[in-house]
Amino acid sequence: MRLEISCNDRVGLAKDILEVLERYGINLLAIDASNFGFIYLQFAEVGFEVLSELMPQLRKVEGVTDVRTAAFMPSEQKHYALKTLLTTLPDLVFSIDIKARIRIINESALMVLETPENEVIGEQLNQWINGFSFSRWLSEPEVLAQAARVQIGQSDYLAEMLPLFLPQEDSDFGDEPVLVGAVVSLKSPARVGKQFNALQNQITGFDSVLAVSDKMKAVLKTAQRMAQLDAPLLITGETGTGKELMAKASHDASMRREQPFIAVNCAALPDKVAEEELFGLCEQGVTVKRGYIDEAKGGTLFFDEVSEMSAAAQVKLLRVLQDGSFRRVGGNKEIRADIRVICSTQENLAELCQSGAFREDLYYRINVLSYHLPALRERKLDIIPLTEMFLEHYSLQLSSPTRRISAHCKDVILKYAWPGNVRQLKNAIFRAVSMHSGGNELEVEQLKLPSYAEGFGYFDNEFEGSLEDAMKQFEASLLRRLYPAYPSTRQLAKKLGVSHTAIANKLRDYKITKKK
Repeated sequence: MRLEISCNDRVGLAKDILEVLERYGINLLAIDASNFGFIYLQFAEVGFEVLSELMPQLRKVEGVTDVRTAAFMPSEQKHYALKTLLTTLPDLVFSIDIKARIRIINESALMVLETPENEVIGEQLNQWINGFSFSRWLSEPEVLAQAARVQIGQSDYLAEMLPLFLPQEDSDFGDEPVLVGAVVSLKSPARVGKQFNALQNQITGFDSVLAVSDKMKAVLKTAQRMAQLDAPLLITGETGTGKELMAKASHDASMRREQPFIAVNCAALPDKVAEEELFGLCEQGVTVKRGYIDEAKGGTLFFDEVSEMSAAAQVKLLRVLQDGSFRRVGGNKEIRADIRVICSTQENLAELCQSGAFREDLYYRINVLSYHLPALRERKLDIIPLTEMFLEHYSLQLSSPTRRISAHCKDVILKYAWPGNVRQLKNAIFRAVSMHSGGNELEVEQLKLPSYAEGFGYFDNEFEGSLEDAMKQFEASLLRRLYPAYPSTRQLAKKLGVSHTAIANKLRDYKITKKK
């Protein structure tokens, strides 16, 4: 039970209030007094009848202007605000006394030290941190704030040391504040870099793309070169590999970075309004609706999963790429399309062209520049750094302490096939952090990964059909992919090591023909 008492400043007021509580046999647990005309009382819960009598009696005390219940004491709010800050802060925080002994430590620091709190409190900070003498610093004639590079084990940190002084106004020690210890915070190099980039607003372009593996570094190098070229770009890769992220990075690193980046979901571009959505609508010479090309003027228009674009929309896009201009629906004025087009797909467009599902002329228009994003299982060196990055990001976002990845968890996620690639990993980490229920390490069970075997799919997906059906599906798919590159039965037969008669029969059986 907590009460907030509004009052005037009067000598003996607190004594009179306590006498009222004593008459009702109430044992006071805590009292907060402020300079703003309030006194807060905390005591054990009392019944409604007692409370309804107590509050009017307190109002009768000279100097009391009002009494009402309160949800919390000011000291409680300060305590829990500090506790929340220490619990959620990803930086390592220590409060030390004048002898450099640890008095307070936050959860992030405990995770790095890998030591229970009861074995840390009271111990010298230099028992774990090397590179700076905290006790020597605190014994200097004038203790000033410091920053230094320190180490915990093999890891480097930036340490910021702030001396802690206790005010001594009107005391026997004079008015000078007394040094009672310090607060020490440690930041990892990665966190320092992120904070600097955020301050300078420099996390743009390819700075946001993590690449540790050689394969991803090579892709990034290619992407950076192509970003400077003002030509159509095609980004391919499996679902979840980060195609839109790379498209946005290409825009941010291009000469068009100051202009809009507009993303279009091709699967959601209906035939009936495709032209209006792309070019806009004009009525009686007045523009009543702006299209995507207008919105992206001077910038980049990104077509996400261009393989899902309808036949009608493909024709509209082809016209823009061929002519470099367009007309709004209902208008008769030719308008220059000042945009760069970037497309992405997880499908094999060459194969779709062979089957007639995608326009071959459009394919050649959008495939001027291109690169392929590797699947996560093909860039295993990036898996752990990505996991750690997502852990830190979502821990900060969800006010949860950043945990380590257990050794078993590392082993499992490195061997997992990741059919959903980076997006699946990101979602798994978000789920684990949001459902955090204690513990210093991220375990496999918290990721809740469905059983999956590379090349076979999810275990719980039952295959329908016979082995012969599966063989035919694979054979037809292979022939459709190879036929454009080996456009005669003899060339294709030589490539596959079979007779040209056998190839001719299979092409006829699977209805695979040359695109006219």
